[in-house]
Amino acid sequence: MRNRLISGRLNKRRPLRWIFTGGIITCALFLIAAKKVISWTSTDKYCMSCHIHPYAEQTWRPGTHYNNSSGVVTHCVECHLAPKGKGYLYTKAKHGLKDLYGYLFKDSADINWESKKLIENAKKFVYEESCLECHQNLFPVTLSKEGSDAHLFYTLSSDPPRCINCHLGVGHFDRSLIHARDTSFGVTKSAEAVVFTEPAKVEKFENFTEKIPGTGVSFRMIAVEGGTFRMGSPDNEPLREPDEGPVREVSLSPFWIGEVEVTWDEYLAFFRETSSQGRTEGQVVTSRKVDAVSGPTPPWGAPDQGWGKGSRPAITMTWHAANVYCRWLSMKTGKKYRLPTEAEWEYACRGGTQTPYFFEGDPKKFTSEGFFKKIFRPDTSNIASYVVYKVNSSSRTAPPGQVKPNPLGIKNMSGNVAEFCSDYYSESAYAADSVRVDPRGPSEGQERVIRGGSFKSDARDVRSAARDHTKTKAWLTTDPQMPKSIWWYSDCIDVGFRVVCEPDSQILTKK
Repeated sequence: MRNRLISGRLNKRRPLRWIFTGGIITCALFLIAAKKVISWTSTDKYCMSCHIHPYAEQTWRPGTHYNNSSGVVTHCVECHLAPKGKGYLYTKAKHGLKDLYGYLFKDSADINWESKKLIENAKKFVYEESCLECHQNLFPVTLSKEGSDAHLFYTLSSDPPRCINCHLGVGHFDRSLIHARDTSFGVTKSAEAVVFTEPAKVEKFENFTEKIPGTGVSFRMIAVEGGTFRMGSPDNEPLREPDEGPVREVSLSPFWIGEVEVTWDEYLAFFRETSSQGRTEGQVVTSRKVDAVSGPTPPWGAPDQGWGKGSRPAITMTWHAANVYCRWLSMKTGKKYRLPTEAEWEYACRGGTQTPYFFEGDPKKFTSEGFFKKIFRPDTSNIASYVVYKVNSSSRTAPPGQVKPNPLGIKNMSGNVAEFCSDYYSESAYAADSVRVDPRGPSEGQERVIRGGSFKSDARDVRSAARDHTKTKAWLTTDPQMPKSIWWYSDCIDVGFRVVCEPDSQILTKK
């Protein structure tokens, strides 16, 4: 009887054992299969087969992560996923699902690949922990002095830059993003069919074409009649910021302003004549002459970002460099060139209008910010014909012919690149300034005003009253020089400038 009971109990437990054993085997097989799937979907071949980026493999192979002297190949997942044990599976699932969605539901031709390359976007899918996983020795014997200074700053800073701030073009090779001194920049000069021997002669207050003596470079200046306007944005203007008010009535004297932003052709004429390729920043401070214009030292990398020079707006120079350019241009032409005041800039931009833009449109309807605007894209047909901004720029500057001018015949004041003004910046400048005729802004400050949006900007930031300011420390974060450059921003690619010319009293009497 007892044996029967024991036998019965064993018979009852036997199915449970089989279920338990089968469960263990199933789990083991599942884990093995999962590991193989994870391993297979982490190969370069799989990444390239699914990834819809058109140039991923072509730009990876020429770079030092694939083609290097040590023979080590850095694979896709080693940069674009967190290291194993530090969020690897989570980031793999996150990026994998996003890429799968893009592969199934998006047309790769509609994706702005140039925007993906910008540092602010690259940070989202390149992991700092992954960089440090491989590059554990930040001070190898082959490191240059500039590199050592930069890495020392990285290790000691409480808020250091990301590795890709300096090494953005390493994983996917881009010659224009090499972080090194470019001693050949601006040296090569194409033959000019016409070389001007004297500047433009201006006898009346009207539009004219300036000619830079000793070069074949010329540019148009637009005559802006003096007048009175309401500066700033009213409280009910959509998407306005507090520093745009209170609105005040301002009167301005006549002035000329550049039809377009200062181009690379114009800026390189200054660079070739005034720069000294052998100088360092320390030598600039000690050797500057009072009676001569001392120009820029060599830049780091390619200031034009590889987009081309010519008639595109010059970018990455500092406010100081733009101001010195105006001094040089004044000496070359015998006229009074300078940066515009903030009031002059807005007056010229508005072209007689008092609406958010110098053309018709509601900022709320034009903006692409917000969840629903990303799904249901705004109608940009009107704004895109006047402004080079985030939606239509392909994330780079454009030649001036891409847009229509404002009512005064001036192009790109609301976009393409933001522009330096001569004023110091203050949030409360409009409330504190009692000057109503030709105001010049605060008498002192830390940063300078910049106006107009850029190729990176949303529609809210290309309004006529929108204000911003220089960010000197942030824009020089990755400059490895000690002292840092007074001529070139290492971390700002969407700011340029436009010149103003003051008419003398004799010209104004001949109007």
